[in-house]
Amino acid sequence: MADLLGSILSSMEKPPSVGDQESRRKAREQAARLKKLQEQDKQQKVEFRKRMEKEVSDFIQDSGQIKKKFQPMNKIERSILHDVVEVAGLTSFSFGEDDDCRYVMIFKKEFAPSDEELDSYRHGEEWDPQKAEEKRKLKELAQKQEEEAAQQGPVVVSPASDYKDKYSHLIGKGAAKDAAHMLQANKTYGCVPVANKRDTRSIEEAMNEIRAKKRLRQSGEELPPTS
Repeated sequence: MADLLGSILSSMEKPPSVGDQESRRKAREQAARLKKLQEQDKQQKVEFRKRMEKEVSDFIQDSGQIKKKFQPMNKIERSILHDVVEVAGLTSFSFGEDDDCRYVMIFKKEFAPSDEELDSYRHGEEWDPQKAEEKRKLKELAQKQEEEAAQQGPVVVSPASDYKDKYSHLIGKGAAKDAAHMLQANKTYGCVPVANKRDTRSIEEAMNEIRAKKRLRQSGEELPPTS
């Protein structure tokens, strides 16, 4: 009997120590706080969605509004707003570089933004339809001019007047033409006029004269000196 009782007592779990009880209590409290935070977060999302639904509904009913810009939101709030807008049949976009500064703009379907308008918002600029129309016209005009220039081919530049006519009052109309006829080619001196050369002798004549002077100088050196 004593052995049976001892066996039963040994198989039973020991009561938790004081340290184990404290750890379990803290774990229960932490789980309760986490659950409470989750419920609060869920409730905040529900309230935020209801508020966005109200603002989107007011926007749809206002015929004077074609677009609406919201204050910067975090990623979760933007996601909820995009979902509300999609359900309502509208169009929405997020703009802004930094995540903390990103905001949402919504548009009515019949007033969906153009690519130029979206590009303006992405660069942090205000959309001005009048300036955009002027810019579009200038772009079309430049493109049209380029197409016309390509069809005409390369531009040939010609002088406005002949240089001979420009300086005719200084050199005369026939001066250049007459000077061209006066220049005659010479086989010995090329294109330089013969009259302009200082020595008109041929090479052979000049060499003969040099040889004669040399012989005369040599014969003078061989003569004996006179007494």
